Amino acid sequence: MFGIYLKRELSRRKKAALVIALGLALGIALVITVNSVSAGMTQAQDKVLKSLYGLGTDMTVTKAQAAPTDSESGRPQFEFDAGSDSDDTQSSDRVMTQGGQALKASLVTDVAKQTGVASAVGALSLNVTKVDGSFTQGTAESSDSGSSQQGGPGGGQSTGQPRVQGGGANFDVNSYTVAGVDVTNQGLGPLATSKITTGKTFTTAQTNSKVAVVSASYAKENELTIAKTITISDTKYDIIGIATPDSSESTTDVYLPLKQAQTLADSADQVTTIYVTATDSKQIDTVKATIQKNISGTTVTTSADLADTVSGSLSTASNLATSVGKWLSIAVLIAAFLVAALLTSSAVSRRVREFGTLKALGWPSRKVTRQVVGESIVNGLIGGALGIGIGLAAAYTVTAISPTLTAELGSTASAGGGGGRMGGGGPGQQAASSTMDIALSAPVSLTTIALAAGLAIAGGLIAGAMGGWRASRMRPADALRSVQ
Repeated sequence: MFGIYLKRELSRRKKAALVIALGLALGIALVITVNSVSAGMTQAQDKVLKSLYGLGTDMTVTKAQAAPTDSESGRPQFEFDAGSDSDDTQSSDRVMTQGGQALKASLVTDVAKQTGVASAVGALSLNVTKVDGSFTQGTAESSDSGSSQQGGPGGGQSTGQPRVQGGGANFDVNSYTVAGVDVTNQGLGPLATSKITTGKTFTTAQTNSKVAVVSASYAKENELTIAKTITISDTKYDIIGIATPDSSESTTDVYLPLKQAQTLADSADQVTTIYVTATDSKQIDTVKATIQKNISGTTVTTSADLADTVSGSLSTASNLATSVGKWLSIAVLIAAFLVAALLTSSAVSRRVREFGTLKALGWPSRKVTRQVVGESIVNGLIGGALGIGIGLAAAYTVTAISPTLTAELGSTASAGGGGGRMGGGGPGQQAASSTMDIALSAPVSLTTIALAAGLAIAGGLIAGAMGGWRASRMRPADALRSVQ
């Protein structure tokens, strides 16, 4: 009886049912769209952070750079032999640690022992500034170049003052970044976000070998290939691999075994960054607090901290989707629920004779209420189905269009002369940075679909509860009074 009466009433009031269903559908579709776009923003931001952070890295441990003393300017200094008569090229490399104050390598073990830490790996970030070129000596010429008189007794002398003509210096400056990699655990650290596209990566036996992996962009810029060598501070390194970053331009140009990098920088048993993974991704804040408490003087940076450094259209769109989008979807959903409830209550008011007659025939109030609630839930389910369809269509449209968003990671500084990027290559530091273009997608998860279905049922229940409450208060006498 319930099903038959329900079907008849919905068929008889198609327009009212359709209006209620469409109101709920629009609210649910907006919720799906906003949630899917927000998920796409999160994925895009994860790609950006991965390029800074390292694959699988949950946090990094560094130490703030100390202010230089009066005797230390903190700037690279170069010395050349300007008195030589030769025009031979002179070259000098200045290797400096970057990304913070150096830490003892033993701290890597201490961090790994902290509660909640799954793995910890140390890395050394360096900046190499290479200056090469030559001096050219000038020639001294008299201003009276037309006369050449000899001095001596009875002889005349030139009255012109000698001047130096020509000469000078021509030097090229090239700055690039070097990362010392723990070759025994390359799945964590600066090389983890890149894949070897040519050649091979380090082996565990090459902990102190003179070998190098260079980034694809740096190799192209300097015409480097496998089997060639790269010279840093008079030390030659055989290039064994070309690394291509997974998601962005790499901020590191050259990768060396950690011990070799420490030798170059005269920083034996020191690192600048400790990469950390947690045993539980949900306990990152707890692990961060533990490390800061037990390892004094260090700065722990998580991906959530780095997210604040990402700017550009990606950040703007993410904030828009998070703040405006979610509040707008909530407001529309509440409005849809209220409209559905008011329309259902209004429909009940127009069915006074019907419900009064049913009560006169013996229907109890709970049965009338169940009838109204059942009709509302069906309307809600229809609205939910329509809303899910509209929301999926909107999400797939965003994915198909794939609008491009720009993410800016800090500020960019370039070196003079030979080019190259100056600045840091470690997480938690933004001295070196790049601009990334990210294609936005809008993935729809099963959780979002389940949320939409739950909202549809909730909307039907709210509308049915209001309508049912009003229907339950009607008396058989109301039906008799409405008969004309």
